[in-house]
Amino acid sequence: MPSPLVPLPPRQVGIADAAQFTGTAPETIREYQRIGLLAEPAQGSDGGGRYGYEDMIRLLWIRKMADAAMAVDDIREVFADPAPAGDDDGGDAAAVVVKRMRTVEGRMGLLSDVVTGRLEELPAGWLRQAELDSLLVMERIFGPLGAAVNAGRYTVMAAHPGLREESDRVEAAEEALDDTVAVEDPRVVQAAADRHAFEGKLDAAIINSGQAQSDDELFDSWDALNPAGTARGEDAGAGEACVSLIDAVKMMPYDYSPARLRCLELTAELAANEPNAAPAAAAK
Repeated sequence: MPSPLVPLPPRQVGIADAAQFTGTAPETIREYQRIGLLAEPAQGSDGGGRYGYEDMIRLLWIRKMADAAMAVDDIREVFADPAPAGDDDGGDAAAVVVKRMRTVEGRMGLLSDVVTGRLEELPAGWLRQAELDSLLVMERIFGPLGAAVNAGRYTVMAAHPGLREESDRVEAAEEALDDTVAVEDPRVVQAAADRHAFEGKLDAAIINSGQAQSDDELFDSWDALNPAGTARGEDAGAGEACVSLIDAVKMMPYDYSPARLRCLELTAELAANEPNAAPAAAAK
């Protein structure tokens, strides 16, 4: 198999990588586990804890809420299952915040202002929790500016329902590439081709909508307001070590099968071999 053009994510990571990626001390992670805020991790062959995608997403949201000065008990209530969303809060301010944090719109406000500003353009209820989780990871890896540009994809898809439907079909095909699917299965190649085709349509829609120009303006305004080197890691805490982009990607686990990883490689190869041709007409 050829060397990947993009770094491939692990399925699970140890506590050291989990701590470095989320900006949370290992001792704090263990304390979250002790008090039930975070589930005990799976055990690796070395006896150490292994953290997966859902664990990392929860840790990232916990950190955001802690940074927003939410009490531990209130954070625990946010993640309560089932969430008693219909309960009367009795006018209690903390209870109101907890309710708000159980919604996509509420957690949206925990992201950087530049990202939230883009998301506020979306119709109410359009953005899904999984998509907000993805932006949370984007913000951690690429910084607020990178996450804001990615958020622009959603504003364009919201204006083109056909793109949203195609995105759902492509993602469903990719998710079907589980551990029962061989790397050589024709579905792997087809899923990569479908992803590449979809990204081309989305890029065309972004350019024709004026979003690309808006992105350029966003970069210019960011450069004017922020010192060099702050595009990534704006929310890093004091004393956190700087992590390279490649290392950051390798610290964020995704439970991808070998077939799914091969699909990622093929998609990257298709993009790398794409000629710099003018984009097609915008999606309808």
